[in-house]
Amino acid sequence: MKRRHDMQFGARLLPEGGALFRLWAPAASRVELVLDGDARAMARAADGWHESRVAQAKAGARYAFRLESGLTVPDPASRSNPDDVHGASALVDPTAFDWPDGAWRGRPWHEAVIYELHVGCFTPEGTFSAAIERLDDLAALGVSAIELMPVAEFPGRRNWGYDGVLPFAPDAAYGTPDDLKRLVAAAHARGLMILLDVVYNHFGPDGNYLHAYAPDFFNAGVHTPWGAAINFDRPGSRTVRDFFIHNALYWLEEFHFDGLRIDAVHAMHDTSPLHFIDELAQAVRAGPGRERQVHLVLENELNDATRLRRGESRTPELATAQWNDDVHHALHVVASGEGDGYYADYAERPVHLFGRALAEGFAYQGEPSPFRGGRPHGTPSAALPPLAFVNALQTHDQVGNRAFGERIAMLARERGRGDALRAMLACVLLAPAPPMLFMGEEYAASTPFLYFCDFAGDLAQAVTDGRRDEFSRFARFADPAARSLIADPNDAATFERSKLAWEERGASTHAAWLALYRHLLAVRRESVVPLLAHAASGVAAVEGAGLLAVSWPLNAPGGRARLHLLANLADDAASTRHLPEGDVIYENAAGVGSTLRPAWSVRVSIERA
Repeated sequence: MKRRHDMQFGARLLPEGGALFRLWAPAASRVELVLDGDARAMARAADGWHESRVAQAKAGARYAFRLESGLTVPDPASRSNPDDVHGASALVDPTAFDWPDGAWRGRPWHEAVIYELHVGCFTPEGTFSAAIERLDDLAALGVSAIELMPVAEFPGRRNWGYDGVLPFAPDAAYGTPDDLKRLVAAAHARGLMILLDVVYNHFGPDGNYLHAYAPDFFNAGVHTPWGAAINFDRPGSRTVRDFFIHNALYWLEEFHFDGLRIDAVHAMHDTSPLHFIDELAQAVRAGPGRERQVHLVLENELNDATRLRRGESRTPELATAQWNDDVHHALHVVASGEGDGYYADYAERPVHLFGRALAEGFAYQGEPSPFRGGRPHGTPSAALPPLAFVNALQTHDQVGNRAFGERIAMLARERGRGDALRAMLACVLLAPAPPMLFMGEEYAASTPFLYFCDFAGDLAQAVTDGRRDEFSRFARFADPAARSLIADPNDAATFERSKLAWEERGASTHAAWLALYRHLLAVRRESVVPLLAHAASGVAAVEGAGLLAVSWPLNAPGGRARLHLLANLADDAASTRHLPEGDVIYENAAGVGSTLRPAWSVRVSIERA
């Protein structure tokens, strides 16, 4: 089985031999192709394109583009950049890889249990190939989908991935394009979906040369935390939109990914009649999505449910799902006791907001947000099914953006909230919405996940200083000496400290957490997942300090059913008037069979009509 995505960008080998090289450089009157050290003029075509056909070009050749100024730049659509973001690109033959997964058609979304991982920190080696060696562990855990943090070529040897500048090239620090394809194929061989996190709202600060020859890639009138916004709606935007839409199709077709997680949709400025994300989703649905299960997951801090709508057959019209920050924020307040920053929105009624988020999607559906100065936050989501949301106890963001990269299990242990965390875990893993784990969470990894990068010179110092200054508004970091304890993102040791220590899983405390995760995910797989395809929005109620009851209708095969969750998320026992009907599929031992619900007890049952 051969796979290749054809596009007008970059370089491609031709069936008759040789290769065609193309660069969109509307601001350049003359461009040279530098192929294996030899320069030749490129023909200027229409609409800002420059192209050159070279009969003797072969796979593996190194090439770059030289501008009139003498600046030599890599291909922005490079499939491989072995010598980092400033080096020459490598000509790749996508059809050289033989795919062994021709029968794979993906998995339905209601079966999704996602495991988010960073390739560089997932194993000691930090490579695509090494990740394959751990896939059996993930399958045994009970996950059904892997989500890779961004892998597009970034500057240096280590980065979270959100500073990528060559979005078509898997970073050489992780391996070759074929190594990544082997990882995808290996996941499919184990029945695992594999998703990729992609960044279409900005480029990283080092190695992005587009300003030099294609300034139309950016909208200088709109400023973002990363500089000028990507141009999705001004002159020249048609080519820009095509560039990113082809990128999405490239990963789905040429690399056979099962879906994409699209970063920071809220940071995309687009006033077009058809928003870029909507056009991208339509292209995916009309393309690879017609032949197999393909899923699009959004990150959108605005709690905007617009792109989550379902059609008459209850299938997604645009995005499959969206990260639900409200679930995380509310449970974090309960499990950690923290209430500063954006957690202020959840500090007064965390259990109520947690229950509403589990039942209806968003906790904030237009209500005033204290953190945002009382402005309304969010849009109505109660009409959407639970499958439109992804819930998590932690993500790379909420761990890595802490000063010391502490995981929620670390915080719960330090504050004597372990029982609280176990209860919240059961609520998330057994609720209908697909849950997501962050790597190492399943055994309460003691290793932090810190912010790290590999910049050089003045940029490196600016990033280090900026990272520490971010925390100056917090009382505990008001003293510069305290801020100096925050790890330097550019120090290689910061990256090394963030790698998982897999040997921990055998230690008693870690093994107990791993056993709990495996048990809960087995209950989900055997009892909940078969009923989820047509799950509907639920209803939540809270009695007293923390007695939460949530019920979801499940239009199950052969009849109707309801999933009931009853949880006492408080330090004291509480009585309920009656226990929900149905067969109990999970109950922690302390609360078996009694209307007096012990502290931090959880009971889940399925009632069949």
